[in-house]
Amino acid sequence: MQIRRITVSTDQLTPFNRHTLETRETFTYIGGGVIGGKASGLAFIRDILARHFDEKSFPGITVDIPRLTVLTTDIFDRFMERNNLYDSLDDELSDDHIAHLFQNAQLPAELVGDIRALTAAITTPLAIRSSSLLEDAMYEPFAGVYGTKMIPNNQSDIDTRFRKLVEAIKFVYASTFFKDARDYIRATGKSSRDEKMAVIIQEVVGDRFSDRFYPHLSGVARTYNFYCMGHTRPEDGVVDLALGLGKTIVDGGLAWSYSPAYPRANPPVGSPRELLKLTQTEFWAVNMGKPPVYDPTREVEYLIKGYLADAEYDSTLRYAVSTYRAQDDRIVTGMGTPGPRLVTFAPILITNLFPLNDLVTTLLHVCEKAIGSEVEIEFAVKLDRKKALPARFGFLQVRPMVVSHEKVDLTPEELQGDNVLAASETVLGNGVNTSLTDIVYVRPETFNAKHTREIAGELETFNKRLSDSGRRYLLIGFGRWGSSDPWLGIPVNWGQISGAGMIVEATLPDMDVDMSQGSHFFHNISSFQICYFCVRYSGPYRINWDWLKRQKEVARSRFVSYVTLDKPLTAKVDGRGGRGVILT
Repeated sequence: MQIRRITVSTDQLTPFNRHTLETRETFTYIGGGVIGGKASGLAFIRDILARHFDEKSFPGITVDIPRLTVLTTDIFDRFMERNNLYDSLDDELSDDHIAHLFQNAQLPAELVGDIRALTAAITTPLAIRSSSLLEDAMYEPFAGVYGTKMIPNNQSDIDTRFRKLVEAIKFVYASTFFKDARDYIRATGKSSRDEKMAVIIQEVVGDRFSDRFYPHLSGVARTYNFYCMGHTRPEDGVVDLALGLGKTIVDGGLAWSYSPAYPRANPPVGSPRELLKLTQTEFWAVNMGKPPVYDPTREVEYLIKGYLADAEYDSTLRYAVSTYRAQDDRIVTGMGTPGPRLVTFAPILITNLFPLNDLVTTLLHVCEKAIGSEVEIEFAVKLDRKKALPARFGFLQVRPMVVSHEKVDLTPEELQGDNVLAASETVLGNGVNTSLTDIVYVRPETFNAKHTREIAGELETFNKRLSDSGRRYLLIGFGRWGSSDPWLGIPVNWGQISGAGMIVEATLPDMDVDMSQGSHFFHNISSFQICYFCVRYSGPYRINWDWLKRQKEVARSRFVSYVTLDKPLTAKVDGRGGRGVILT
């Protein structure tokens, strides 16, 4: 299949008109520039759905792109130039300093009237999202690199709503130059000045429950599964689901993963009781209640976390959970029996209260055929409070995936031997790598989950040292890389390990979580075609720590060591079989 770069001209869209806000037009733009990668993807899929998706096949379900207006890139240019912001920026400024600098700048005066009209007409929560020129480009993905800010937009006076919207727009603009973004752009060989930012102002899919606004479920679905389990094949795909806003998934939190080919199958664990360790326990929502402490430079200023008890009080848990029965070590669908709740979405996936799996499978097929490659989509679902249907499926994003189909033959026997540094039958990627002579690893004897934030900082220092020298390296550590929860793994962002050419994560008895394919972190790894090994403590393979300790150590910190080798490693990954080996 030939991969298509998704670009949509404003000639194909409707300009925003403050005098016709009550029309049925759901996709508009303000400005004379371009709408950026994310908005182009949404515009493209909107048209594809109109032509190729038959809603009659799913009665009672509305599938749509949530209403949005895009501020095109020329507005960003004017904002930067009129406030002389390029002259004020340098790599030494902290994110907080940059955010305050942008908050003190003025939006172009000619934009103010349209933004105020938009504010006056809409009083539901809004997501202010990035849509840059570089974002979602093939081989240079920018998933999750820039800021998204959600605002409640429920204040009684227009002036306050207007001010909060303007602050959110400035925050997204500022995130173009935050350290994570600068590091990421540098890793692609570009400069921050190459970037131009469009901004999407979009309604949030969901419903209000007391002082919380959130969807019944959010999801990320892929047509290709890098980590197959059981009887699944890579082309069967994978879906990650979470209660509440999708931030849980894209930040690498605990979510429910399943294969569309086997929607009723539980993850392979030793016993039903073990699933309790893997279930989502909290969720994200927009704060509709008492305003928080004023902090326009904070991305989650207007977000709050809820817990399963809150969702049960809101009556949203009934569509999402199963219950563990300790007396017979069983998991039963729904909430009809007392016991610990597990977010498995069994009422939807097993009893089919809402045909989610059929719908997602259909949409993935439509998108894959239209784009010409494997794809990833993000979505949010609002259900009827009493009967599930009617429901709304909000299509939030589509991205092409990068999947290598190079044929690499690797037998199980090759995964063992004295010259094996690491091996796994759970590997993301495909191909052969013989270029790495540097290894950065977290020493197992010093690792403790309570130190993962400090470890992330140490890794950043080594990453900068090696990246400045143009040296790619093998990275080895513990738990889920890139997790927003430091108790699940090392909470690095991509900029902190951008020089890694290959990554290994090992699990531990008290940190034994499944990999999060739905996260932005994993999307970027797969798109940069970086092989990623998962070596489970309970599996048949081990990392050869003794060999690592015998190598020439160049530097060490409290938790991390950097060693260099006389000859490069050889890594072979069979993407079809999901197995790989790193040979010394």
